[in-house]
Amino acid sequence: MKREKSCGALVYRDKGRGTELLLLKHKYGGHWSFPKGHMEAGETEIQTALREVKEETGLSIDLQDGFRHAVEYFPKPNVKKQVVYFLGYAGDDHVVKQEEEISEIQWVLLEKADTVVTFKNDKNLIHRAISHLGLGR
Repeated sequence: MKREKSCGALVYRDKGRGTELLLLKHKYGGHWSFPKGHMEAGETEIQTALREVKEETGLSIDLQDGFRHAVEYFPKPNVKKQVVYFLGYAGDDHVVKQEEEISEIQWVLLEKADTVVTFKNDKNLIHRAISHLGLGR
């Protein structure tokens, strides 16, 4: 069994209408999710997450203490993938989309974001972020 590891972040901002989450539509697969990507040699999980967010969105984020959640799935036969997600605040919300991998980017109200993402793992992560930020419904 081949193992792969990626890291990424749920990126949020505070706007007048509430807390918003940044969602990306990936060109390959067409699913809505969060910025993430493969770890490079010598990188820590945090370094990978920060680099991938910057590459895919142009944003520099501040990671929040105490939020690290891993999900595992099988993207293809005999491949087990682990993705470690952090929670990051975007002070500057001027997004620059990475054209090679991302087809669309949108800010969505945090409490509605679970209706946009494609996968159940991502819906669960959104609920964990809401709880972590103390924004329970």
